[in-house]
Amino acid sequence: MTKSFQDLGVSAPVAAVLTKQGITHPFAIQNLVLPDALAGLDILAESPTGSGKTLAFGLPIVERCAGVNARPSALVLVPTRELALQVAADIAPLAGAKGLKVATVYGGAAIGAQIDKARRAHILVATPGRLFDLIERRAVGLGEVRVLVLDEADRMLDMGFKPQVDRILRGVPENRQTMLFSATFDGAVAELARNYTVNASHVRGALPAEKERGEIDHAFVAVTSEDKLERLVEQLNAERGLALVFVRTKHGADKLARKLERQHRIPAVAMHGNLSQNQRERALKQFESGRISTLVATDVAARGLDVNDITHVINFDPPQGDDDYVHRIGRTGRAGRSGNGVTFVLPEQRNDVGRLAARLGHGDQFAASGMSVATRPPRGPGSSSARKRRRR
Repeated sequence: MTKSFQDLGVSAPVAAVLTKQGITHPFAIQNLVLPDALAGLDILAESPTGSGKTLAFGLPIVERCAGVNARPSALVLVPTRELALQVAADIAPLAGAKGLKVATVYGGAAIGAQIDKARRAHILVATPGRLFDLIERRAVGLGEVRVLVLDEADRMLDMGFKPQVDRILRGVPENRQTMLFSATFDGAVAELARNYTVNASHVRGALPAEKERGEIDHAFVAVTSEDKLERLVEQLNAERGLALVFVRTKHGADKLARKLERQHRIPAVAMHGNLSQNQRERALKQFESGRISTLVATDVAARGLDVNDITHVINFDPPQGDDDYVHRIGRTGRAGRSGNGVTFVLPEQRNDVGRLAARLGHGDQFAASGMSVATRPPRGPGSSSARKRRRR
């Protein structure tokens, strides 16, 4: 029998907000996390983007901070400003049902206004860099935080925020509840978990069920430098929906978005690190609303992007590695919807992309494109590499 949110311990007023949003049954990660999280236990959850993890930690925050006047009484650390805004937007309606205020703190925005809001908020959602600045200025205190969440901890550490995270966590009371969400728990993330959690409930492999994750079709398309743009236009015109197009550089993002708009009348906008915060927020809002159907982004700019309705992810430039491919394509096929992941491959990229596809289990789809991977010559005793080793 499927459990409801109230069965798991969520209060009636908060469950009513979820019902109004059309959320009637918990996702897998929520079923696994909520009982222990609502009881105040530390949580380690392996959970990818799009699995419903925001509610998995947002609901316990709201329930456990209700009636507590400490400000802030909950802190959520996230790697990017886009994710900070998204998490705050998801939690705010739930918090409102309990009379709690939510504020965001992130770089690229006026610091004075953020300080004022942070001081009045019960729940603070922050990026490590900006929050560290506020702590150094003694503008925000964390001495009464009772619930701490680190969301996308692996990404946070990959982006070099470990010194700031360590400094921030040293200022939070030791008797708080800690919930750590990450796609993996290897290396630095495992060390973080050991240092900052106590007797944590570890939810392993908390991936959403297939019906929640949706099906993603993977395709690889042979292109040349001459017809690459034309093939992209064909892909974008063939299917209606929201398309996220990945490129390698900021300049490439601007250039491609302009060409799509001016030469092919495809509504497109670029997203990269050189944009101001207002420009980034405006671009994301246009994309989410459907006013702009194509978002052209770099890997860094897309971190923390949380849009459930993306129908296509197109690698105009192939990813640099396996993890980048997984993170890119994982932006589609969310919340039960199907999705499409398409990778364009130039002749000189075929070997690298073909091997990447094989490692990730998409070798058949790569072969179906008609492309093949050159076999490496065997390295026997007479090979040049062997002769070089002997000469050393």
